[in-house]
Amino acid sequence: MATTADIKKGLCIEYSNDIYKIIDFQHVKPGKGPAFVRTKLKSVTNGKVLDNTFSAGHKIDEVKVITRKFQYLYDDENGFHFMNNDDFSQLYINKEMIENAQFMKAGEEVTIVLKEADETPLSAEIPPTVYLDVVEADPGVKGNTATNALKNAIVETGARVLVPLFIEAGDKIKVNTEDGSYLERVK
Repeated sequence: MATTADIKKGLCIEYSNDIYKIIDFQHVKPGKGPAFVRTKLKSVTNGKVLDNTFSAGHKIDEVKVITRKFQYLYDDENGFHFMNNDDFSQLYINKEMIENAQFMKAGEEVTIVLKEADETPLSAEIPPTVYLDVVEADPGVKGNTATNALKNAIVETGARVLVPLFIEAGDKIKVNTEDGSYLERVK
């Protein structure tokens, strides 16, 4: 049993008959009244985000988790299939459990958070940056280079990314998976 003093980003807790991951928190000690902790919780089962306030010293049920590296194999209409590189066992994860999954490509290594008690998957985290091939890019308009003009491009995973005008089909680019932004062209 943990208290609000143990709250940190990434901590998984049991709250309201579901498992939530703390994605943001703030300890508040007002000039008048008791201290409290304002949190932003994300459900690991359905992806819903909710704001909640705990009074200082409130007891919370911490969920013990372990992380393992898995290789992304393929997806189907409901979710994604991964393989554990140590014992080659396969794991299935629902689409709601992975943020920005449009940037995952086959063979990519993904960190999966598992509940320690029964090893059920709670969430999956893709790397913060990935290298992807551009398969289609809008033509750059000549004379549009006075500012930082961007155009649409489609990468090998099917995701749309805004890229500079000099990027063409066949180029390899580095993409930030958190916001889907172009970072650089890779030689």
